[in-house]
Amino acid sequence: MSQITPSEPGREQPGVPDPSLLPPAESAGGPPPWAPMPVPPPPSRPAGTLWGQIAAFAVLIAIVAAGIGAGIGWGVARAINTHQAAQQTTSPNSPITQVTPGTGDQSSSVEAIAAKITPALVDVNTTIGSGQAAGSGMIISSTGEILTNNHVVSGSTSITVSVQGRSNDYTAHVVGVNVGDDVAIIQIDQSVSGLPTVTFADSSGVQVGDTVVAIGNALGRGGAPHATQGHVIALDQTITASEGQGNSETLDGMIESDAVIYPGDSGGALVNTSSQVIGMITAGEAQGFRSASDTGYAVSANNAVSVANRIRAHETASDLTYGQVGFLGVSVQTLDSESAASLGLKVSSGALVTRVSPGTPAAGSGITRGSVITRLGGVSITSADTLGAAIRSHQPGENVSVTFVNASGSHTVNVTLAGVNP
Repeated sequence: MSQITPSEPGREQPGVPDPSLLPPAESAGGPPPWAPMPVPPPPSRPAGTLWGQIAAFAVLIAIVAAGIGAGIGWGVARAINTHQAAQQTTSPNSPITQVTPGTGDQSSSVEAIAAKITPALVDVNTTIGSGQAAGSGMIISSTGEILTNNHVVSGSTSITVSVQGRSNDYTAHVVGVNVGDDVAIIQIDQSVSGLPTVTFADSSGVQVGDTVVAIGNALGRGGAPHATQGHVIALDQTITASEGQGNSETLDGMIESDAVIYPGDSGGALVNTSSQVIGMITAGEAQGFRSASDTGYAVSANNAVSVANRIRAHETASDLTYGQVGFLGVSVQTLDSESAASLGLKVSSGALVTRVSPGTPAAGSGITRGSVITRLGGVSITSADTLGAAIRSHQPGENVSVTFVNASGSHTVNVTLAGVNP
């Protein structure tokens, strides 16, 4: 479950670990200290569901003015892998088109509105370290392209997709993400065809007061998507969303509604009465652990489609990352003079290793807790941020040189990076 750490205007979060360095399970964070408030009862929980595994749900911290400082981990996550984009072997897909919003039948039931779109919604289940997480997604091509939130797949090492009406689950991989807009496209690995797709409306036509229905994998329970009805209560909102370890991101142009949403709905559809997608569910206002939110925020369809089309066209840009990124498996903090002195190290800058996780590329390399990483792949490392950026500039499977300093001196080793979704 996403973790709440308030962010103050113009101030970065100190000591935020970079997800590219941490093992995925650590990046997932722990139960948030939410203060419960009355909300409609959640859908029934099936036997065997592990509440702690329902993690893919960004929670809203506060509605803020544009320009608030974001956590440092997010800046590193934007590191571009331009060489990965160039390795795409398929032809760019035709752009997703949008339609004029329909007026629909205002008297239609929630069930009737949801029934028209649920065949094109999927459950997205991920492995994050030793745990699992659950979210939602929308099918955008008949051959298995799926639109979801970046935070639904971020830090995962494997992805499984459940398609409505099909008994088999499918594996999937990340095609590309835009961290700053919390948008990702994933692709089913198996050969599929004839899948139903969602219809996107031009969200510039959305107005306050419009009836909407929020549909997704509520509480990560799987099965038929859960739907709730509400209304648009504000447009073009700027929020700060948090997701574990204090990482936060400012998201602009959000649609705010009072349709109740649940953990697991992230990546799901906010639709109008014509069952057309006007937004992608992304964040809920902080409520209680394992509870619902009666104030939700969605990436507008116009913004989500714009980003999706850029990814599908394999555009090379600084805000887009394609495929998995390199992963080392250490927790670090920027070395300061006090730490250097207490460790007796003859080094003035670098990334101080606070933990090496078992089973990761760093384990067995000689890098230990208390080591200071000073170079990686020929790049000078002066801080935790520069180490994260250096790692993310390499692909999984690449063999890179790592120079580190400990009590016995300076050492250089070769490490083969693992892969993790950005």
